[in-house]
This record gives sequence, C-alpha cells and structure tokens, in this order.
Amino acid sequence: MESVQMEELTSGASGRIIPVFRNLRRSVLSWQSIRRSLIFIHSIFLWLILLLPRHRLSSSAQSPPAPVKSCRRRSVFRRDEEDTLKRRALAEGLEMVTESEDGTSLCRCATSLFYGTRRNALFCRSWFPVAGEMKGIMIIIHGLNEHSGRYADFAKQLTSCSFGVYAMDWIGHGGSDGLHGYVPSLDHVVADTGAFLEKIKAENPGIPCFLFGHSTGGAVVLKAASYPEIEGILEGIVLTSPALRVKPAHPIVGAVAPIFSLVVPRYQFKGANKRGIPVSRDPAAMLAKYSDPLVYTGPIRVRTGHEILRISSYLTRNFKSVTVPFLVLHGTADRVTDPLASQDLYTEAASRCKNIKLYDGFLHDLLFEPEREEIAQDIIDWMEKRLCGHDFENVHSHW
Repeated sequence: MESVQMEELTSGASGRIIPVFRNLRRSVLSWQSIRRSLIFIHSIFLWLILLLPRHRLSSSAQSPPAPVKSCRRRSVFRRDEEDTLKRRALAEGLEMVTESEDGTSLCRCATSLFYGTRRNALFCRSWFPVAGEMKGIMIIIHGLNEHSGRYADFAKQLTSCSFGVYAMDWIGHGGSDGLHGYVPSLDHVVADTGAFLEKIKAENPGIPCFLFGHSTGGAVVLKAASYPEIEGILEGIVLTSPALRVKPAHPIVGAVAPIFSLVVPRYQFKGANKRGIPVSRDPAAMLAKYSDPLVYTGPIRVRTGHEILRISSYLTRNFKSVTVPFLVLHGTADRVTDPLASQDLYTEAASRCKNIKLYDGFLHDLLFEPEREEIAQDIIDWMEKRLCGHDFENVHSHW
C-alpha cells in the first residue's frame, strides 16, 4: 500500500512527547548551551520561590491582587466553557450508526453525560444489539487527543456479536468538560474510568464487563484494573498499542517537566507536532482523523505530556504486579508507542490469563488499519473464549 502523502501529525503518547524538547536536545551538545539551560532552570526555581505565600508585613504593604486574579480565573473558565459547548454540539451531531440496506437499524445507540469523580461532565456513548440478550459489555476508553465517536464502526461489529458497548470521552476530549487537549491529571481519568465501570455494572447486573483502552487510554485502563475493587468486577481488559515505557527525548526533559507542569501547565510547545509519525497505513483513515474537529491536533500541553510520562513510568515499574486477565495487541512497526514494552508486560505480568498478539508491519491505530475488521474479530474471539471459561493458561499466543 502506498505511503501516506500528507503532512504527518502525531497521535498517541510518545510521538508527541519526544519532539517537545527536540531543539533543547540538539542544543545541549555545547557547554554554552548547557550553561544557558542551567541558568534557565535556576530562574524557574527562583520564580517558584517568589510565588510562595509570604507573611503579610502590613496591611498597607499588601497589594490587592485578588480581584485581578479572580477576573482572570473567570475569563479562563468562560473560555473553557465555550470550548466545551462547541465540542459537545459537534459530538452530539456525529452519526453513531449506519442503517442496513433494507433501512433497519443495525443497533440501538444513545448519548449521555456522566459526572466524574470531580463532578466534571463527561460525554458518553452507548450501542446495544437490536434484539437478543447481551453476552457481555465492552467499555471503550479512547487514546490521547481523540474521542469515543471514532469507535462507532468497532461498536457496530461488537453489537453484531451480541455485545453492548459504552464509551467515555476523557476530560478535555470530545464532548467532555475542559480545555481541548488539556489533562490536569491522568489519575482523574483513571478514577473516572473506575466510576463509569461501576455505574455500568450497577445498571447491567450479571452481565460480564470488559475494559478496552487504546494508547494512553490503554495505560489508563491498565492502572484502573490494578485496583482490586475494579479488577474484581471485570472479566478482562483489552489493550491496543498501550503507552508503556514512554521516555522523553533527553534526561533533562524528565528533570524540568514537573516544574513546567506546575508553572505553565496549559502551555503548548509549538514544535511538538511538526513532522510527526504516521499512525495508520490507510490514507483515508489518516485524512478522516486529522480533518475531524474533535481530534486535537495542536501542540501538546505541558501538564498533559508530564502526566503521560508519569503514568507510563508507574506502570513500567509495576508490570509484575499485574494480575487482571488481559489481551494486548500491538503493531511491530508502531513508532508512537513501544511494542517491546507490550511484550515485556506480557512476559512479566503475574496474570494467570494473559495473551499477546503482535501484527507484523502494522502501525499505531490498529482499529483504523486496513485490516481493522480482522483485528476487531480477534478481540471479540478473545472475549468469547473468556466468557466460555477458557483461561489460556501457559499459552504463548503470538498469533
């Protein structure tokens, strides 16, 4: 298949983080540049010290910045709210399902709002089989910068096999609250995912549930499933191209990222998505993704990048403590997230039921590759075997 002939933009985690300090990495080759970098970091520390609360010396010496700060906060809130309302209207307008040739609906679908653990409104979608009982439920957690509406075709294939589907947009994504592309904490996304799962289980008692996560969404799902109360109500999890072992371009990035994330968390690095990495071998899928107004294609925000580095580091250190049943799928040609990290997860995890499938030559967005239907069917087959009680114990399944 021909390579994608278009300006490349990056999806997922590492491909957007790695270029962030590319110019800095090049500059550290000279002593003069190292000295400038150290002076800059020192200045940041001094700035932080100056921002620390100081004892009030006198009422006359204290300037009244509160009204100014309050006005700024209100202005930021209004901008975020306007941004959210525009995106929510777009999310509501997306077609969620197509009709068959005879005009009948292929599944029942709906949208709703779910209020997360911090009372932020999260935009959700659901798809159900038109007839018959559901054999299970799949809950989809999308990847960085995308949204749940992109998984409508996957949901249609799941419902045709008698699975119900729910999907949730993260904070700052799709039709959910927050500034587009800004994630103040992935731990909040993890908590929201757990709360969403518990709500779905309560509404569908007795029906087995699976969690699905793509890229950074895969990291979120893996961390959520590490909590016993969440693992206990799951039949298993499915991870595609999970963001594991994400590393910055240079060690200095890891050193300054926490500082920047505190001082200028919403700041966008302007060079972060120039000449990015292709995520699909299907040119039509690439065009559809990056012409979608609900897909964030701007430079990565500082706090968002730091959060990805943080959750990735945590998960990598704790591979051996993973006990949830899982299937991990990765393309061997993925240059956004590391397929070798998925292999290490499979090798080191303590899960009694674990499976891996590596697709030779496939890229990052597996469910948007030309072979997307076959990949979706691999996921469905794994879930059906789980429901039949197959444990896959000691099976090394590089399918």
